[in-house]
Amino acid sequence: MKRPALFLLIIATSLSAQNRAPAPSPVTQLLQSLREAANPDQAARDVRTIWETDRWFTFPKFEETAKNVAAIMRRAGLEDVEIGAPPADGVTQGGFWTMPLAWDVKVGMLEILDPHVPADRRMLADYQKVPASIGMWSGPTPPGGVDTEIVIPSASLDNVKGKLVLGQRNSKTALARAGALGVISENTENRDLVDDRGWVNSFGDNGRSFTKGSAPLVCFSITPRGSQVVRELLAKGSVKVRANVDSRYYAGVYPYVTGVIRGTDVTNPEEVLSLGHLFEQGAHDNATGVSSIIGAAETLNRLIKAGKLARPKRTIRVLGMGECYGTMYYLEHNQDRVKRTIAAMCIDSPAGLQNLAGTEHTWILNPHSARSYVDAFALRLAHEYYPSVGRPWSSMEHRSSTDNYLGDPTIGIPTVMPHGGYGVLAHHNSHDTPVTVDPKSLRDLMVMNAAYTYFLAAAGPAEKRWMAEVALTRGYQEVAAAAEKILDRIAVADSPEMLSRLLYQGRESVEYVRDREAKAVRAASDLTEELAGLSAFAKQQMLRIERSIQARAPALGLAGVNPLPPPRNLEAEKIVVRRKRMGTITLDDLPREQRENYPAAGFWSVPVSALYWCDGKRNLAEVIRLTELEMGPQQFDFVGYFKFLERHGYVEFVR
Repeated sequence: MKRPALFLLIIATSLSAQNRAPAPSPVTQLLQSLREAANPDQAARDVRTIWETDRWFTFPKFEETAKNVAAIMRRAGLEDVEIGAPPADGVTQGGFWTMPLAWDVKVGMLEILDPHVPADRRMLADYQKVPASIGMWSGPTPPGGVDTEIVIPSASLDNVKGKLVLGQRNSKTALARAGALGVISENTENRDLVDDRGWVNSFGDNGRSFTKGSAPLVCFSITPRGSQVVRELLAKGSVKVRANVDSRYYAGVYPYVTGVIRGTDVTNPEEVLSLGHLFEQGAHDNATGVSSIIGAAETLNRLIKAGKLARPKRTIRVLGMGECYGTMYYLEHNQDRVKRTIAAMCIDSPAGLQNLAGTEHTWILNPHSARSYVDAFALRLAHEYYPSVGRPWSSMEHRSSTDNYLGDPTIGIPTVMPHGGYGVLAHHNSHDTPVTVDPKSLRDLMVMNAAYTYFLAAAGPAEKRWMAEVALTRGYQEVAAAAEKILDRIAVADSPEMLSRLLYQGRESVEYVRDREAKAVRAASDLTEELAGLSAFAKQQMLRIERSIQARAPALGLAGVNPLPPPRNLEAEKIVVRRKRMGTITLDDLPREQRENYPAAGFWSVPVSALYWCDGKRNLAEVIRLTELEMGPQQFDFVGYFKFLERHGYVEFVR
């Protein structure tokens, strides 16, 4: 091993010791200044302001929230504040995400009529007292309410007509065809919260979004204690209830709010984006996200105004919008901004009490198809900041279940995201209120967001060079880790075929990681000589793998080992997939019975990884190879899936 490579590997190893006090760096003073200047108590007050309207989760209330958030942005010193008005018509699409139909509800009550049930147990749901009692997009009952029964559906659904179905074991569309009045959800992620209830926000026929033509079934949500009462009554006989829902569907708006800290560049300025979603019933999910982002911007403005920070050259933009659907619409209709956006941070994270387990921050990185230096930079910030406040942290490879999908190559904005815990799990639950929000956790989100956005917005050649070096250090770590995984498997290989496969996979894996990490470095600065060192280090790791295999071969009765590649996929080699729109493919405009058992791919999954690798130039065999290098070996029918997408017009094949 050459001394420079060994030296860099030692540095990389030392940097991974997260609890060790870091040496001073270009971000040390920035982090200290931000921590001293942050005002998490104000952010906590903003959480409550947002929650007070969003907890009702109706579209008229969303418009109130947007006005309140615009006022908060202006108070924070943001400029060019605007409220956008994407249509909530159940038809318009952003990418392949169909915008939801606007909905409002005034009354939602469900009461047991049996006089033998204690009075304090009869009221199963009351929207005015606990908004999560009603499922979002619940249809109405006849005016004034209706008396009906609660039933557990039979296999044939012959007992559901005009009734409320407990649980939702059958598809919503099947229940609608069978004439059910609606459903009663017992779902909750934490049944220990016996007097709180899960929030139902996925009530479309073909996906999460309720679109035009979706079945207007009634939907209630009851507590675990209420569920126990109902099931005990059902075990004895019929359960009669009175249901009253006054709701309506209409074509409205699904607003977004945005504002900026203007940079000094005025001609076609680059931007750094912070985004978090609004319009959910919880304080953590997700009033804390937007509040911490605005709090970060307010802290930066305060320091800039005091002369403690220079105004950055690039613009810092803050965006609050409806989760995923609102984001896709914004991106598609603000292409000029998207093209000028160099990086983003999404915050969709609870701000749980730090003295409770599970509230540490885990930093989620970009997909491999969009590997960026901002991954290593975010981890470097975490390495410096979290020890100063005594908070554990970690990182993980990409996963998206919210708006951190902007690294998708059709969008092209490398995006990182912190994920934390509630302490007491209250995801999509009526227990998620401002009382459980910790100002210290808000502070940590604010400081990390402000440091990330400001440093990137202000970075000149010297700062870019340093971030490239940080990414290079991580590159050595990742190459070494890829080799280590193969070396471990070689040590326990028990067949000649396995050894031959590992020789092939080892070369593939190390070179794949080197290529991904080199691209991340070059995105910050072209460190030509340093990247040559990374290539040399990767070759050394391949030699380690080869020597280890040759040493293992005699134990398996082999004199030598040749690499064994997987069988060729000749059909996949003839297909080149071109994506037609930005973003993932939810299939929410395709009835489930037409999906041929292929999955919707709205969030991170094997099909989404493959979709991201499709650039209109690589053949599908190469896409499969890259997907499996990213996600591991798969049994997925890639050829069948992309033919299915092509038949329905979601992608096209290059002929």
